[in-house]
Amino acid sequence: MPSIGHLAVGLAAARAQRAPKGMSPWVWTPLLVALSFLPDIDVLAFRMGIPYGDPFGHRGAVHSILFAGVVAVALAGVAIWRKAPVARVALTGALVVATHGLLDTLTDGGKGIALLWPVSNERFFAPWRPIPVAPIGLRIFSPDGLGLMAHEALLFLPLWLVAIWPRRAIVDPNGVRAG
Repeated sequence: MPSIGHLAVGLAAARAQRAPKGMSPWVWTPLLVALSFLPDIDVLAFRMGIPYGDPFGHRGAVHSILFAGVVAVALAGVAIWRKAPVARVALTGALVVATHGLLDTLTDGGKGIALLWPVSNERFFAPWRPIPVAPIGLRIFSPDGLGLMAHEALLFLPLWLVAIWPRRAIVDPNGVRAG
């Protein structure tokens, strides 16, 4: 997946779930975008000599549902520290991270996604796989890679619309605009 879809998820989540009280949208939005990409940190496994199919290889453990739960616990700790709504921050973050692996199951290449790690090392694909797998690294900027990104941008058009749709201003009874 060229990551256009992951970006759309992060931006749409930030739009659908406003920044918690005490957190700027200028922090909330980049946080959710970063979380939408977080599981792909495992591409570093290639540099460390970890094979693709290894539990800690690409699309392995950090693409799992358990990893999304671990991120939720970490976010809950940050929310407590920042006095933000714990459940809302943790659940939103966990859902954004979990979508990464689930969306990757919709790609047409690779070795599948280790969604159930550590219970199972089996890698899964969805029965319907409309997203072409993208080249890793700078090859994404080749003509084929750019074409794949355009295709994915169209597939995720509904999320892009959510992300960019103008927000209605809320006016309180005193005539003060918010949001």
